[in-house]
Amino acid sequence: MFLGQLIFACMILLSAAGAPAQRPAANGVLQGHLSIFSLTPVQPDDATLPGVTAETYKNYLLVVLTQDGKKEVARLTADEHGNFRVMLPPGAYILDVYDRVRKHVRAKPQLFAVLSNQTTRVDLQMDTGIR
Repeated sequence: MFLGQLIFACMILLSAAGAPAQRPAANGVLQGHLSIFSLTPVQPDDATLPGVTAETYKNYLLVVLTQDGKKEVARLTADEHGNFRVMLPPGAYILDVYDRVRKHVRAKPQLFAVLSNQTTRVDLQMDTGIR
């Protein structure tokens, strides 16, 4: 009986050794656009509204979290036009503004999935709350 179990275990090991090694899935790409706006109350005609500049985008770091929101996977900053792009392993994620609650930024975290060798587009809108 013991000899039969030993032979069976050896056969399993040999078949596993002959199997090709599994390669990790190729990364995919997350790309999108960050829109920053501020809802302002009615202002006089001569009032000038501050525009969104490259510096504005640098002030709002984006973060990619695991689907459960517990682990940070990546941090990124939008370019001077609000565009961003990052390579990620396949999986389900959340895109959010870093430290959103403390900064009183109104933005809805976006759920998304990255597939191997594919580009996923996620746009994010945020209200800075500046009045």
